[in-house]
Amino acid sequence: MANSPGDPQVIVPNLHRRYSGVTATNRMVAPRLAKLYRAAWFGSDAPEGISRLSVADVLKLWRRKSPLIWHARRNNEMIAGVVLRALGWPLRLVFTSAAQRHHSWITRWLIRQMDAIIATSDISASFLKVHSTVIPHGVDTDVYAPPIDRAAAFAESGVPGRYAIGCFGRVRAQKGTDVFVDAMCRLLPRYPDFTAVIVGQVTAEQTPFANDLKKRIEAAGLQARIVITGELPIEEVQRWYQRLTIYAFTSRNEGFGLTLIEAMAAGSALVAARAGAAELVVEDGVSGMLIPTGDAQALAAALEPLMRDVAVATAMGERGRERVLDKFSLDAEAARIGEVYRPLL
Repeated sequence: MANSPGDPQVIVPNLHRRYSGVTATNRMVAPRLAKLYRAAWFGSDAPEGISRLSVADVLKLWRRKSPLIWHARRNNEMIAGVVLRALGWPLRLVFTSAAQRHHSWITRWLIRQMDAIIATSDISASFLKVHSTVIPHGVDTDVYAPPIDRAAAFAESGVPGRYAIGCFGRVRAQKGTDVFVDAMCRLLPRYPDFTAVIVGQVTAEQTPFANDLKKRIEAAGLQARIVITGELPIEEVQRWYQRLTIYAFTSRNEGFGLTLIEAMAAGSALVAARAGAAELVVEDGVSGMLIPTGDAQALAAALEPLMRDVAVATAMGERGRERVLDKFSLDAEAARIGEVYRPLL
């Protein structure tokens, strides 16, 4: 058991092979939880700063006396926790829900088996039908931080222009990538100093959608100024945040939408569709601008003043950074999760 505590208090399972937003949020907060409790990670994509458990290590915990928290974030992790407890593991089951939709019958049944429920927003809590504690996601404000020199950070990217406007996440309709492309096709011809950057994976099933976007970009003659990077290592994604002057959050529906606070933490001005936690995170007109979902015209109208006057965008980015430091840090999130754990242990 590499770097594992002999007597863990908390198991953080990650039973999902593909890297996802849930994995990303889990990876960020888990090392902070490990500073408060003897926490250990079970599954793939373990971050630094937390011990790791193998299957053999978990088997050794069968029928131990002291309680052990199993903190699930997906259905399969809840199922595993329920089964292990039924077989004799002394588990206290916690579930974090970011979903903003009505749950399936199996999810509702699993939720009722939990000892404590955390929701990442009031909207998520409203779909749970059971008591929950609302704890918004946090972000590592040391990693997601403004660059020393944003112009130099942009210049190293090699893309044309002087400023970047970004939209991150898997390339698909749910993320509103098409809304972003449509807005950029309207705005970029008028603002030659800007380049648009889409950072995110194109999966096989989304290839037709991505190809349609590329046709729109080519028809507008903007192949050099709307860049689709594909999937990048997390360190490179973090660097791209530092190159942005403006960030567009365009999701049509979302659980929380971690890119909101990542971009704000890096000092980017923000225009956000009212999806996920946008209305919780953004003070409209102060730390960002809120728009309807799926509306390219509204997105373009909100972005244009920021593109016209970069000083206005810079000031908004600074206010956004302060908002994240005050309300959405990882330490604040971990401390509040710890308050949920304490009575269970």
